[in-house]
Amino acid sequence: MRFIVLVKANKDSEAGVMPSEQLLTEMGKFNEDLVKAGVMLAGEGLQPSSKGARVKFTGKKTSVIDGPFAETKELVAGYWVWTCKSLDEAIGWLKRAPFEDTEVEIRQIFELEDFGAEMTPELRDQEERLRTQVAGSK
Repeated sequence: MRFIVLVKANKDSEAGVMPSEQLLTEMGKFNEDLVKAGVMLAGEGLQPSSKGARVKFTGKKTSVIDGPFAETKELVAGYWVWTCKSLDEAIGWLKRAPFEDTEVEIRQIFELEDFGAEMTPELRDQEERLRTQVAGSK
């Protein structure tokens, strides 16, 4: 199973305050443990929302809203993509993270088989072809 682990933003991350050397060192060690265990597939920190935008879709019309965004507690400051046997395993890994005073959300990522009959053989082939192309471009 794959999971996305979403690290929530706070006033410091939204202000562009960088983590301390100590936290970067601890996070580097944690990430190294995840990689060695075959858990971590990807992970990055995100720039503050002031450097981003939202695109809103209303019917066929789109509108762009420039950051920053008001509700800090609803924003994401970083993420990982992990592969784990279960949600409990992902939670176990996350409990080892060197965080203080933050909130992190774990959500399972849909796999092709989760879509049932709507994922026709043609759509499945297309998806697998695209995933192969993306993996080959790295």
